[in-house]
Parts: sequence; C-alpha cells; structure tokens
Amino acid sequence: MGEGDEGYGEWQELVGAALLGTDRRRGGGPAGSPEALLDAAAVHAVRRRAGLRPAGARPRPQPAPRDPRPTPPEAASHRLAQLLAGRSGPVNGGGRRGSAPDLTELLPQWLAAAGRHGYRAPDALVPALLDAARARTDLRPHALALAGTRGLWLARMNPDWRFALRGGAGGGELPDVTDPSAVERLWEEGLFAERVALLGAVRAHEPAAAPRLLETTWASERAEDRLMFLDSLRAGLSLEDESFLEAALGDRSRNVRATAAELLSALPQSALAGRMAERALACVGPEGVTPPAECDAGMLRDGVVKRPPAGRGERAWWLGQLVEAAPLSCWRERFGGLGPAEVVALPVAAAEGWTEELHAAWCRAAVRQRDPEWSRALLGPASAPPAAGPGTASLAERAKLLETLPDAERAEWVAQFIRAHGLSEAFQLLGVCVVPWAGALGRAVVDALDIAREAGSYPWSFSGVMGLAERCLDPVEAGRLEALTAAAEEPPDASPGAAAYWAEAFQRLVATLRLRAAMLSELAPA
Repeated sequence: MGEGDEGYGEWQELVGAALLGTDRRRGGGPAGSPEALLDAAAVHAVRRRAGLRPAGARPRPQPAPRDPRPTPPEAASHRLAQLLAGRSGPVNGGGRRGSAPDLTELLPQWLAAAGRHGYRAPDALVPALLDAARARTDLRPHALALAGTRGLWLARMNPDWRFALRGGAGGGELPDVTDPSAVERLWEEGLFAERVALLGAVRAHEPAAAPRLLETTWASERAEDRLMFLDSLRAGLSLEDESFLEAALGDRSRNVRATAAELLSALPQSALAGRMAERALACVGPEGVTPPAECDAGMLRDGVVKRPPAGRGERAWWLGQLVEAAPLSCWRERFGGLGPAEVVALPVAAAEGWTEELHAAWCRAAVRQRDPEWSRALLGPASAPPAAGPGTASLAERAKLLETLPDAERAEWVAQFIRAHGLSEAFQLLGVCVVPWAGALGRAVVDALDIAREAGSYPWSFSGVMGLAERCLDPVEAGRLEALTAAAEEPPDASPGAAAYWAEAFQRLVATLRLRAAMLSELAPA
C-alpha cells in the first residue's frame, strides 16, 4: 500500500463508523451526517486504489487456435445472445410462469440444432456460453462442442471454467488417427477432454484400436479416468473388446470391474455371458425357480455384487443378477422352444413369489442387450392397465424398454398409451420419444391436453407435461392449439381459476412452438 499507516487508520475508522452508525461511534475518526461519511469513504477509496502497486506484467498468451467452422447466421447469433441473457428463466410472482416462452428451456435446443449444422459459437459469446455451461451440466456437451478451440483456450485462463478441460469433447483439432506417432503423443500428453475425444475418434475409425490404445497407459490411469474410458467402449461394442474387458474384471476398482462385467454381459457370445447363462439356467426352468445358495468367487469375479441393498434377500438379489447378465437367447431352448411372449406369460414359480423378481431381471436384460423382441413381450399392449403389464408395472422400467424399439414403433406405443390412459402417467414415457413429437404422438398429446382442459382438471398437475410439450411438440401443432388459447367457461366442478390458467398455459405453448420454428429457420444456412 502507498498511503501509509495514517491513511489505513482513517480507513478503519470509516469502516467502524459504517458498521456502528455515525451516532454510536465514540472516540476519534469521522463523525457527522451519513452524507459526510459517504463523502469521506469515497475519498479514501480512491486513495487506497491509487496506492496499490501493480503486479508485474505476464507474457502475453498465445493466440487461440483457429476454428474453421462457420459462425451461425446473424439472426441466429442474435438469438443465442438473447437466450444466454435470459437463461435464468422468467420470474413471475407466486410461481406463475405467465404466457412468455421459457428461454431457459430453449437454449439446449438452440445449441443442439447449431451443432447439427456444424457451427461454432460467435467469438463474443463464448464467455457467456461457458458461464451457462458452468451453471448447468446438461448444457455442457453441446455448449463445449460449440465453444470449440476458443472455449478450451479461455478455460485455461479462468479457474471458473476449468470444468471444460475435463468434461468436454476436447474442442481442439485432433490428429490424423492414421498417424500412430501423433495419436501416441496426444494420448500421452493431452488434456483429459482431448484424450476422450481422441479415443472416440480412434473408436469411430477402427473399433478394435480403442482398447489397444487404452492398454498402453491403463495401469497408470486414475480409477475415475479408467471408468470413463471404459464407459466410452459402449459405442461400437463388439467381441473384439472381449479380451480387454475380461482383463478389466480383475481391476483394483470395484466400479471398473462392475462396468467391465456389464459390458461383457451385453455381448451374448462372450465367455462371461456363457458363464452367467450356465448359472441362470441352473436356477430357472419350467419346473420352477431355485435361487443360488451362495455367491462364490467365480460369481464375484464376473460382477455379481454379494451384499444386497436394504430390504432385499441375498438369494433373490443374486438370482436377479444372474438372470440379468445371461443372454436372452438361452431361454428359448430352456423353455422348449417358446418365444419371449410365451415365456413371459408362463406362471414360473408364481406360488413361491419369484415371478416378479424374474420378470424384473428379464426387463434389465432386454434393456442391456437391446433386444426389441423381449422388450415387446415385457411391455405388453399399450392399452392394458400399467399395473397389469406382463413384465413390469414400473413406468421407469417401461421407458427403458421402449428405448430398445425403433423410433416410429416407440412413438406409436406411447400414443396408444396416452389415448387409453391419458397424460397423468405418461411423463416418463414421453421423455424417451424422439423429438419432435409428430404424427400420431403429437395428436395424442394435444387431444389429451384438450380433454383435460374441457374436464376442468387441476391444471397444475399437468405442468410437467406442458413443459415437456413446449420443448418436444412439433412446431406445426401450433395451428391446432391456437383455438385453445382463449379462456373457456369453467365447468361447475372445475378448480377455481382453472380456465384462466389453462388459457395461459396454451398461450405459452403456442408462443414457444412458434419461437422454436423461428429459431430453426434462423439457423438454416442461407
């Protein structure tokens, strides 16, 4: 400081007066009116700042690497600036959202659409984009890809943005994956995000080369990094990965071992899947269910977790894990050539209470092995009551099963479910449907919302579906919804104020759909 002890003492007096009040301050130092105190504080603040000694100049940073991707059209760039400025969302008293679109939920859609067009973020907006990604982890994949090399360059200079160096797709220019020396250099020296991006590029070019690259540094990697690298092998998983994954079953990290076992069980021809099939077939058959009596060393090595969660019996816990990891193809022969739907319909050990455990394990196996035939059997008809489903009554499990079906079939099943049961139980199912919701699914959602409005249903119970519809409905549905934006007369038994809230919700939905249409139009290349 350049102002000396006397100046510092006067500053302390000012601070004390501000804390205690000018009337209560005793002794020396400034006294008088609040205005006089503020004047004195201003003078001393300037003195303190002027007395600061500047730090030594640092070397200028190297320029940011060039990003060859084009920036979005001018209108789209202005839209991004608007979305970033309004990313905190609308603020309305009493929790009421009003009829304006929620910019918070439109930002992810803008980023995803811009990524599909191959754009990079406008330079001036990269800092705001990094701030948004820091606040919301769900934005990071698209935001960091859009920020690209300049985003990484800035992240190295600001501790608040350090997450970009570990959580993104790299953002830098990757070497030619056919150049072994360049790949080796980046793999050994690159940032974690760059290494993840490199591993993905190598995997896309030659799937079998990815585990070979991992083997070169596997023993020296941190456990959390080994887990993330291993998880990246889900894309393009094949029997060529088996030897690497078998070795990972002996990893010192329990999470790595569990992930390796899960990946191997997703390969029906793997040795682990064969071992699990042998164990599962010894427990389950036409004659009934006999769960394993113990969890031996072989089961432990193959990923079976010995200790069950609270409320689960050990033997039921082990049985579920064996059936989940066994290839679904093994059950046809075990049950005399019956198909999945026929096997699921059998009352296997119903008297002993094992049917629910068995069906739940088959559901997990169908999801893990991406088997649409078994998923259809376990889902059953969409018109059936959820509690009477052949495989599971859990909507969360049903949503996972739906993800194994082709996009069009998935949308049609959910549309039928909504027509039969309404929207109250469809939220999780809608979440796995491909966006935008078009055709039968879009019509089913709009019709169900209209029915709920006409019935005078409590509108706030549909707020989740309404929010999802704003993000996912095809914008062409705005025309059909326009007629629902006017406040209708409330039915006698309706919730007080429901008609006004429904009208407001539909106004917001229509405005959001039109804004989404404008966003997509602005992003289209000229």
